[in-house]
Amino acid sequence: MRKKIIAGNWKMNMLPNEAMSFITELEPYAKNAKCEIILCVPYTDLFYSLLTAQNTNIKIGAQNMHWEESGAYTGEVSPNMLKCINVEYVIIGHSERRQYFAETDETVNKKIKSALNHSLKPILCVGETLEQRENNMQDAIISNQIKSALKGIESIENITIAYEPIWAIGTGKVATKEDANNTIKIIRSTVKELYGDNVAQNVCILYGGSVKKENAKELFSTSDIDGALVGGASLKVDEFAKILESM
Repeated sequence: MRKKIIAGNWKMNMLPNEAMSFITELEPYAKNAKCEIILCVPYTDLFYSLLTAQNTNIKIGAQNMHWEESGAYTGEVSPNMLKCINVEYVIIGHSERRQYFAETDETVNKKIKSALNHSLKPILCVGETLEQRENNMQDAIISNQIKSALKGIESIENITIAYEPIWAIGTGKVATKEDANNTIKIIRSTVKELYGDNVAQNVCILYGGSVKKENAKELFSTSDIDGALVGGASLKVDEFAKILESM
């Protein structure tokens, strides 16, 4: 059976005291969750979140990292910096990193390799623009992103993939469950091409893009969606808890 994951991406939100309060309030809901729970928090929240999440079912992840261990990379955080405080997961290749910070398929590939080399678990994000979808290019775009991101990687056992259509992130728009599921099938098919059917059937693939309590259950009822990468709705305990209950 494939792993089920609900991950929250807080983006540039939450001060440390807010993060600690959130985790404390969420903990009772996490006890009974039927999935793995990950909160990907800002760098300044990581240490406090890890302390607060000890002895709970809540995992803590980072939202980005550099591929080098050290060097003249002002403002960056290295994989060993994350690992030394026991961060377990890291988001790599989020569309906002690609759009605003010049992230490319090549840098995504470097970061995934580095994360794996430091025993971090990458959450690889892929997704198409509205223009690409309107021109029926999404399957080719997504497949190419997967192949580029995983180039030279022998095992994806510790990689989670998140499909996030760019046009649905923070817009309130959401892909229909059929569209989301069909695109995730393309991801699974690409993984099969690269690693074989057994790996493809066991890789955990999430959907992200305006996931909220109103649409979560419907999305999770599909054949290939294994959970969600949640943005805005992960900033409110009651909303996020309802998404957990939908799994």
